[in-house]
Formats: sequence, C-alpha cells, structure tokens
Amino acid sequence: MEPLVYVPADDPHFGAVAIELDHSAGTLAVRGAGLPTVEVRRAPGTTPDTHVPIGTRDPERLTLTVDGTEETLRPAKGFLTRRSYRVEATSATRGHAYLLVPDSLDTGRLLRDGRPLGVFTSSGDGHVTADWEAPNASAHPPEPYDASMGYALAAAFGTGAEPMGRLVLDAVLDLWP
Repeated sequence: MEPLVYVPADDPHFGAVAIELDHSAGTLAVRGAGLPTVEVRRAPGTTPDTHVPIGTRDPERLTLTVDGTEETLRPAKGFLTRRSYRVEATSATRGHAYLLVPDSLDTGRLLRDGRPLGVFTSSGDGHVTADWEAPNASAHPPEPYDASMGYALAAAFGTGAEPMGRLVLDAVLDLWP
C-alpha cells in the first residue's frame, strides 16, 4: 500500500472532495469546498493491518473528528458475514447515526439514521466514488456533512466484502494444516 495517497474525488453533488490517506502514519483527512473536514487517526504505536486502509478496525485505537470535534467511531471486527465489516459512526453534534455496510463484493451502502443515502466504492487505496440515492418525498437529500462522513468511512475502511460462503471457506482453509 502506498504510504501517502492524495486523491481528489469528483462528486456529482459536492464537487471536488480531497482525500488524503497515509496508511503508514494511520491518518486520513477528507475535505472540500463547503464540506466539513473529517479526520480519522490510528493511535500511535498500533501495528498497521495491511487489509484495512487506516490500519486497524479496533475502535479503541481510532479517533474520528469532524471540524475538530471528536465523534464516535465503531468499526466491527470483520469476519464471516458482510455485515461484520460494517462501520458505525455517531455524530452527537448533529444527532445522527451513520452506517457503512458492505452490500456487494465492491460496494458499501451509507445510511443515516437507517435511511439509505448512497452507495460508495473504494478499493482501499484512497480512491472513492459515491452514487447518491435520488431524493424522494420520504428522504432528505444528502448534506455536506453526510458526504464528508461517507467519503471518510469508505476511504478509511474500504467498501464491499466477500459473500458469507466465501468468507467461511477462507476461514476453514486458514485453519487447515
């Protein structure tokens, strides 16, 4: 994995989104014009996991800030099911709960308070794309805060996961002598 990746994403609703991921240092910053700055940091001294762009899924070893205010970040451990790779973030400031959960091999769905906002794709190298849900009468369109949070979660943890059968087979094969 490259030590520092600076990748601008071109979002159809929010314009250029700057994504700075440093896997070695365990830092991620997402910013853009009109977007709040989101940072994810891995605790110093944490041995980086090469399968996770930010380097760990241990919530005790991670910090999430939005415009300098610390928020709650809870990535699941990731093991046998796609849902086990979910990432939860709660904004006490805004009163919203976010969930990024894999919904295919390559993509993850972003939800705010249980309502779908869009689908993100990230290969884990700092490149992220978003496909936003079309607004309807029952859902509000995505806001700048939603975009910053979605890009940060997707860039920090990647998106997508293998189907459960494949994950179980891989786990069994890892145990095989």
